[in-house]
Amino acid sequence: MKASFAPAILLTMLLAATVFAEDAEDAAQFAEQSGDRQPQQTVVSAYPKRAFRDRIEGDVEVCFDVDRDGRTSRIGVRRSSNQIFEKPAIQAVRDSKYVALPANVALSGIKTCRTFRFRLDPDGASVGAEP
Repeated sequence: MKASFAPAILLTMLLAATVFAEDAEDAAQFAEQSGDRQPQQTVVSAYPKRAFRDRIEGDVEVCFDVDRDGRTSRIGVRRSSNQIFEKPAIQAVRDSKYVALPANVALSGIKTCRTFRFRLDPDGASVGAEP
């Protein structure tokens, strides 16, 4: 009788893993931003496959400069709870774009920082930007 439950349990586990894997794309969230520049195109970082597999969560704060045309440069990690999340967070900042400044507006020289929260349960992740 126990043997008849094994295939049903296995099938249930596989279905749950498939649904969970589909949610992993949304699990890495852009949490907050500091700085005076307005994002034009914000890229959300990819959840690293190894971290997802090993069920690792974490936060990364990345600071960078934004030039007059809205491109990011001098990207660096300010804080990180796990090194595995640093590369995808840096890549997300590199791929993001900001609103270009008009010619009559001076660059502020203030670094912009973004915090990325990598959570396995996307419902529990806080999403949003703080000015």
